Amino acid sequence: MNIIDVRGLSRTYKKFTAVDSINFSVAPGECYGLLGTNGAGKTSTLEVLEGLAAPSAGTVEVLGGDPRRDRVTLRPRMGIMLQRGGLPSGLTVRETMKLWAGTCSNPQPADAVLDQVDLLHKADTKVGALSGGEQRRLDLACALLGGSELIFLDEPTTGLDPESRRNVWRLLRELKESGVTMVLTTHYLEEAEYLCDRLCILHRGRIELEGTLAELVETRASEIVLEPALVPETHASQAIYEGDRVIVHTNNLVTDTHGILAWAQDNGVTYTHFAARPATLEDVFLSIAEGVK
Repeated sequence: MNIIDVRGLSRTYKKFTAVDSINFSVAPGECYGLLGTNGAGKTSTLEVLEGLAAPSAGTVEVLGGDPRRDRVTLRPRMGIMLQRGGLPSGLTVRETMKLWAGTCSNPQPADAVLDQVDLLHKADTKVGALSGGEQRRLDLACALLGGSELIFLDEPTTGLDPESRRNVWRLLRELKESGVTMVLTTHYLEEAEYLCDRLCILHRGRIELEGTLAELVETRASEIVLEPALVPETHASQAIYEGDRVIVHTNNLVTDTHGILAWAQDNGVTYTHFAARPATLEDVFLSIAEGVK
């Protein structure tokens, strides 16, 4: 049984369609990533899953129930990290955790959770005195406080320095390995690669691609860049010439690399530049964002 099932979900604001009839599911213990440019529909989708907004059309099932109709029973089973936390600035970090614990059916020890996000030394500091990155880590601590089986993370590492970001990644991976299900949005493609079992890329409210990282990357060709601009005839149809160099697009990088090198050796061709570049998630993302399918 899936933790989340989404069928035909749409969400509109007056005449603007933010989410346009999307379908996806999330299995137990999976980390599912929602990617897309600003305005693609990521947060609008999360808000429906969290029970914070009603769908305009379609059905959503979370933990076996309707996240809006059954929010009283479902909310204690979910951890939610909003894109903007908005925690009371006049409370200390520990007071904030105590306040948040009141929304949890089985809150974890606050100090232990603060230690997980490296904020225990700030426990008696007022929220308003925290840096932006520290406030973001407090948002995460609140989401983890309930020991929930399902956690929603809306851009969880925005504003964090590189070291803190990687520490959060390690923590989230440990939670996933312990069986926690996660749904996250992020603009950091490396974050998605590190954490997500499956991904979907949203564009103008629609899911353009969905699958594992390997499945998404397979949709884009890899590149072999050569100087001088000489390639065997068998690869001419894959080649784009740019002055003194040629770029060969390939869906079989290893085989074509070996083939071109063997041809060059047999024909006395010496390349002054030879680079084989596998396709990346960034290539896939940009191709959709720029309208190249």
